[in-house]
Amino acid sequence: MSTKSANVTARVQPEIKRQAEAVLERLGLPVSVLIDTLYRQIIMTGGVPYPLSVPKLPTRDTMTPEEFDAIMENGIAQSTAADGLPSTEAFSKIREVI
Repeated sequence: MSTKSANVTARVQPEIKRQAEAVLERLGLPVSVLIDTLYRQIIMTGGVPYPLSVPKLPTRDTMTPEEFDAIMENGIAQSTAADGLPSTEAFSKIREVI
């Protein structure tokens, strides 16, 4: 087995780095192992090993002010009617996805 001696340097937003490293820590996967695995997949597949596409879910940047207001009004109506999840449960579900 050859000695690993090449370094990879990347600039990322601090919060993105923190969140990603928290997930990797829960998985017990060092960043260096993830990068090595990604590079190996790039070599084996001849490209990026996952699709790169624009999300189909609406984002704030793609919404008109009217669309955004409608989504917010719906959320307020659900909250007022107690037709939703408690915030602790909602954030737990979000963390499961991240």
